[in-house]
Amino acid sequence: MDRLEFEKPSRSRFTTTTTTTTQTHRVVAYWYFYCAALVFAIVAVGGVTRLTESGLSITEWNLITGMKPPRTDEEWNVEFEKYKLFPEYKLLNHNITLNEFKFIFYMEWGHRMLGRFIGLSFILPGLYFASRGMMSPSIRNRSLFVAVLIGCQGVLGWYMVKSGLKQELMEAKSFHGVSQYWLAAHLGSAFIIYSIMLLTGFEILRTSSKNAVALSEQISTLLRVPGFKTFSRATHQIATLVLLTAFSGAFVAGLDAGLVYNEFPFMGEGLMPSDMWAHSDPTVMEKPVPLWRNMLENASAVQFNHRFLAMTTSTAVVGLWFASRRFTLPASSRLAVNALLGVTALQVSLGISTLLYLVPVPLAAAHQSGSLLLLSTSLWLLHTLRRLPVKI
Repeated sequence: MDRLEFEKPSRSRFTTTTTTTTQTHRVVAYWYFYCAALVFAIVAVGGVTRLTESGLSITEWNLITGMKPPRTDEEWNVEFEKYKLFPEYKLLNHNITLNEFKFIFYMEWGHRMLGRFIGLSFILPGLYFASRGMMSPSIRNRSLFVAVLIGCQGVLGWYMVKSGLKQELMEAKSFHGVSQYWLAAHLGSAFIIYSIMLLTGFEILRTSSKNAVALSEQISTLLRVPGFKTFSRATHQIATLVLLTAFSGAFVAGLDAGLVYNEFPFMGEGLMPSDMWAHSDPTVMEKPVPLWRNMLENASAVQFNHRFLAMTTSTAVVGLWFASRRFTLPASSRLAVNALLGVTALQVSLGISTLLYLVPVPLAAAHQSGSLLLLSTSLWLLHTLRRLPVKI
């Protein structure tokens, strides 16, 4: 198929939108990227914390006093006795030693401390930049919104932990830890915060670039090419698919659904598991649940959902890559679309390997981090194709 060309931008053919509001300093972009990197790190640490079943080792939430870990044998024994009161110890870890408890305690403590560090790393510099007039009004307001989201993220994390400490869980036939609903909300909000941070950093750098006008005109010209608007919209849809696939992965983690049907591409005798609707079947369950709950609480259905979304996303990425060959994209967009294809192949490989090898911690942790890397690449691509206002 012939490559579609576009003309060299001409200022006389259209007018680039400009604004005269306070321009955000470029250092704010680097600060956003730094905070995004910290969020990436805490997602990775959180994944390992979940995989090592460390998340319920600290049974209280103390914002200030919780920053100090136990130091003496007496303090460690006190924390260990608290842990023994809850279902995870009674149902899963009743043979755990004090030294083993120390390991999972430090995993969760490190996760919480990193969360506090992120909050301070965002709020304190943000206040400084705002007070110095280094942010435009829109970026200042967005930063306030992100700060609120970070606070809400901490609250979601504690409610997630509380969901795994309920004594009613003692009556369950199996114990998976925290509620998959709270886990999905906690992980999903982290992905949203990360996305806002990354896109904001990209936006600040691009609108303050010396080539901002030329870049804006180049995208404006591309938008006149037949089919390019559809291609550009598709990049947003793929980023949404990546986010939904990662969100479904939280349900897989919450129900330990990766430990059923450890084969690919089949699930038992077919592509769809035979017990796909088991929780809604009155012949199987004494108290069948609605179909929507079956889709979110049946481990087999949850794994199928994740597989389906993953295959849909990867197919869409391949289709987008082939569609991109029709256009003469800017160099950054061409690099981004090629990177997206490569990262997708890596993520699919990690996902299948994690499944086939019964969810080993290194592979599973790499797969979770890979989802955030895939989201990063998809956001980078859609950003390179955005037509942003030029600030003067």
